[in-house]
Amino acid sequence: MNTDPIADLLTRIRNGLKAQKGEVVVPYSNMKHEIVKVLQEEGFVSNYKVEQLGHHKNIIIFLKYTPQKTPVINVIRRISKPGCRVYKGYRDIKPILNGLGVGILSTPFGVFSDQKAKEKKVGGELLCVVY
Repeated sequence: MNTDPIADLLTRIRNGLKAQKGEVVVPYSNMKHEIVKVLQEEGFVSNYKVEQLGHHKNIIIFLKYTPQKTPVINVIRRISKPGCRVYKGYRDIKPILNGLGVGILSTPFGVFSDQKAKEKKVGGELLCVVY
């Protein structure tokens, strides 16, 4: 049993990119679905779809590469871990890599990119950073 499903999601994406895969399959959860949705909105993955297989669902994530076949994602890192949660107020949210990267936050109003959370003036748990 995996104790940190979000870290598992990020590791599957990282490993898929390293192996130059076109897609990765991840077991479904609402939180993972929301994180993948933010990744797609921010242009880090080309697309995703949710697939029902019998009693359980999977998320199929289509990875994105540049025309030179290098991954669009250079770093995808878990920040807040089950043993050490990291929370940010909206005033404390700083741009990742001078705005080139994206922080993904879980707020009381849903999962947002760092920019959207700052616009909506909500803080939350900083789940991961991507650049």
